[in-house]
Amino acid sequence: MNRDITSLPPIAGDERVAYGQDASEFFDVWIPHDQPVRGSAIMIHGGFWRARHDLTHASHLCAALAKNGIAIASLEYRRVGNPGGGWRGSYQDILAGFDAAKRVLPDADRLVVLGHSAGGHLALRLAVDRSAMRGVVALAPVASLSMAYELNLSNGAVGEFLGGTPGAIPGVYADACPSLHSSMVRRVLIHGTEDDIVPISLSRKFVKTRADDPGGVRMIEIDGAGHFDVIDPESKAFPTVLQTVTEMIDSTPESAKNG
Repeated sequence: MNRDITSLPPIAGDERVAYGQDASEFFDVWIPHDQPVRGSAIMIHGGFWRARHDLTHASHLCAALAKNGIAIASLEYRRVGNPGGGWRGSYQDILAGFDAAKRVLPDADRLVVLGHSAGGHLALRLAVDRSAMRGVVALAPVASLSMAYELNLSNGAVGEFLGGTPGAIPGVYADACPSLHSSMVRRVLIHGTEDDIVPISLSRKFVKTRADDPGGVRMIEIDGAGHFDVIDPESKAFPTVLQTVTEMIDSTPESAKNG
């Protein structure tokens, strides 16, 4: 994939909804037009949890999903560099935004959460504390925080987000890392083999670690795809992302299967 989706003009949503008092506590909503709503989704953008990266680059994926019958809310949240950003402030925003978006989206009982990169980390962690969803689709997620720290991803982004090193604050790393917590939620990780920003090894480690979780976890590897291909509707990865989301929307909820 040759184009840089982060440099493209964003696509405006149909509505912007505040879920808190901070300027970063809002979500944009896209509603399908001229077709029935098949289900709903919540998108959590990446950018290594830093304030200089906002939700605009995720708008192309959101608009593409809406064209395929999926109502979607794209969450903004306080990030490192914002007052209150970092762990746990950013995550508290995700919890609050999730709860608020569920009240706004149509057909929210058929809901899937997506997250890309650092947003994939937040989506996977959300699945630990919220189960009222059909599942999580994590796109090139930062799925293991200790491994991401050891690899020094984005020049110390994990340490900035959590506020220190694994040796200094092991309890914070344990609290924040989704790979260290079981979940009742179905999770699918989609990762490109040529991702040079978040290596695919992080997703492979997560799937191996959480293989026995009751919610189930599996991985789809996209041969030759890079980090941003998984959120680009013009990339070869998009049909797989769309199929995964729609299949999850149409699936039987784990809560129903478990009685």
